[in-house]
Amino acid sequence: MPGVNASPVPSSSSLHLEATPGRLDAVLAVLTDHSRSQVAGWIAGGHVQVDGGAVLKSSLKLRGGETLTVQVPPPAEAGVEAEQMPLDVLFEDDTLIAVNKPPGMVTHPAPGVRSGTLVNALLGRMELPRQLDFDGEGGYRPGIVHRLDKDTSGVIVVAKTVEAHARLAAAFKDRDTRKSYLAIAAGSWKAAGPLQVDAPVGRHPVQRQRMTVGGANARDAQTLFTPLAAHPDGHGRTLALVRAQPRTGRTHQLRVHLAHLGSPILGDAVYGRASEVISRQALHAQFLELPHPMTGETLRLHAPVPDDLLGAWVALGGALPGDLEELAGMRT
Repeated sequence: MPGVNASPVPSSSSLHLEATPGRLDAVLAVLTDHSRSQVAGWIAGGHVQVDGGAVLKSSLKLRGGETLTVQVPPPAEAGVEAEQMPLDVLFEDDTLIAVNKPPGMVTHPAPGVRSGTLVNALLGRMELPRQLDFDGEGGYRPGIVHRLDKDTSGVIVVAKTVEAHARLAAAFKDRDTRKSYLAIAAGSWKAAGPLQVDAPVGRHPVQRQRMTVGGANARDAQTLFTPLAAHPDGHGRTLALVRAQPRTGRTHQLRVHLAHLGSPILGDAVYGRASEVISRQALHAQFLELPHPMTGETLRLHAPVPDDLLGAWVALGGALPGDLEELAGMRT
């Protein structure tokens, strides 16, 4: 590889590299031995030039032979500020805390997001364990064992000790947990009863912020969807209020699977389209069952359905089906 030293790039350095053919972010990731996401951050931040001109598009196609100049920014400070923010605590003891995460809150700090996250709020009331790899390229995530998307509300569990983190992480990895979400499917729902989706999910080959059925490095993904109520939208399509029970935990799994069915989640601007009746995707993590990391007893955690999701369904003309909290529960 011409003009390249494959050893890791020192921080706060200036690099001059000869390009090989391919996408700018992919080429730089190989030439600098940094992750593609980190390189994309450099590009977006204006730290990369091609033949002397600043470039802000990671997808720029290189012919090969161009001169790439990179001003590698210094690493972000490792510390994350504790912040005093209200939290809706569902359960807490000496080893874990379960929170009803509001929509709009990111789970943990990551490149470009250093405040206002669930971790910032938790640090405002307690210490969190610094388990192995708690502070890496993917973000500062002490105690985090699973995540919810920024605009998904509902139950999330965070470990308060290193031992609890290890045991909870093992429970999620070994599929010893049970999760139940409530969603509004906004396309053309057709199933009258439970519908099992078994479709692998991977990174979209072009739009790298998205996932897709198939895609790059696809991993198996299974979700059971059960319609709780349905309503015609007046345009020949059927909206549905659905219970979603994922067997696996892939990134954006429920959103991708519902879009794959032709019924993307209401308000999901990434996999469907924005909505006038709700300002985020209508997806709520309603129930979570898991073994307590120390006692082994089953914890059953429940976050009530938020008003914005219920209000959106009613605004679309849907009727609420009896005791929604029971209907959308863990029973299969």
